[in-house]
This record gives sequence, structure tokens and C-alpha cells, in this order.
Amino acid sequence: MVIVTVTPQSRRAWRVLVPVTALLAGLLFAASASTAGGTDLRAGRFSDLTGLIDASSKDVRRQEQQATALRKQVDAATGVAAAGSSTVAAETARGDALLRAAGLSAVSGPGLTVSLDDAPPRKAGQPPASDNPDDLVVHQQDVQSVLNGLWAGGAEAMTLMGERIVSTSAVRCVGNTLLVQGRLIGPPFVVQAIGDVRGMRAALQVEPGVALFQRYVDDYGLRFDVVTASSLHLPAYAGPLDLTHAGAP
Repeated sequence: MVIVTVTPQSRRAWRVLVPVTALLAGLLFAASASTAGGTDLRAGRFSDLTGLIDASSKDVRRQEQQATALRKQVDAATGVAAAGSSTVAAETARGDALLRAAGLSAVSGPGLTVSLDDAPPRKAGQPPASDNPDDLVVHQQDVQSVLNGLWAGGAEAMTLMGERIVSTSAVRCVGNTLLVQGRLIGPPFVVQAIGDVRGMRAALQVEPGVALFQRYVDDYGLRFDVVTASSLHLPAYAGPLDLTHAGAP
């Protein structure tokens, strides 16, 4: 048994600490109520983030249109300069030879179309296929696994929802949607790839992330379709070409 000795000093300390603690708790409660305004703080912040991303996506589209117009002006000026200079003509030819590998030119050829979709909504009166909602939706890592598998299988060019995927492209999760190159996209997610059809199919079958997603397809009804196409047309990448990186100050 532990015996606690109460001294006059400890009694005086408690008489001071208890009111102070109650006062601080009241202030925190008031501040939280004022900030939330009777609503959930997390929901409000997520809503603000979604609105900010949507506004940024619209700004990206406007800038892409401006960039496309400027590129046309540069191409026209380069053509005029190349016509009067063998040096400019040679350098232009060297640059043009790299456009396909960099994803800066439209390409056509045989390939695959891969579609991933959430599980269908349950019918009235039926229990959900899983108690965990995360089991019933496509996630960032599922789409990324498909992209990785296609690259490993020899894909020469690829798009996600019509957006050309290049070496600097990134797929990020934003709530129940994905963000790719400044644009929000939702399911069904469609990936198209041009290249060795047989090699890409084989690579998808051994990609661990795709194999895991296939289990969820079988267990919970998510959708995963791979269709061979005799000819696909993929647009050129039209986004910014500069690289950004983190560094020490």
C-alpha cells in the first residue's frame, strides 16, 4: 500500500492549479467552438483544400493554353531561322530527334488500354461487400502499379486519362480523386500505352501491386480490364518542362 502525505504546501498548490486548469480548458473549448462555428474542423479544412486544388487546376489549364500558343510562335520563328542558317537547322534537327523519347510529340501505334474502377454501389437491402470503404475504391498505388508495370513491359508512350505521362509526371491522392499534372481526375481511371503488347501484358501479370489489386477485384467487385488496341493515338505532353527540387538553404 502506498501512503500519500498531504502537506499544507501541496494543498495550497492544488487550490491554485485546479482553477487555472479549469480556466485553460474553458478557453480551449471557446476557441474551438469559435473556429469551428459548430462544424467539423477536419471537414472544413479538406473542403478548403479541394477548392484550392480545383482553382489551381483551372489556372493550370489556362497556362497550358498560353504555353501552347507560345510554342507555336517559337516553332514558327525557329523554322524561319533554320531556313536561313545551317547551324540553326542542324540544332533543330538534333532537338526534334529527342522529342519522341521526351514525350513532346504525339505518337500512334498498337498498345493496351487498362481501366480501373471502384466497386459498384450496393443494391438496397444488401450488405456492403466490405466493412472498410477503402477496400471498395481504386487508390493511388493501384494506378501507379499499372503505370510501373507497363513501363517495365516496354511501353514507349503512355497517357492517364488523356494526360501524357513523362519522366517528371506524378500521381497524387487527393481525397477520393487523383491529381495528375495539375488536374483532378476520378474513376474509372483509364491508362493507354503504346509499345510491345505482349511484353506489357506479361509485365502487368507479374507486377505485385497489380496482383494485389486483382485480389480486390475478385473479393469486392472492383473492375480491372485490359484491352488490346491495334492503333492508339497519344497526344504530346503540353505541361511545363522545368524541374523543381528540395535543397538545403
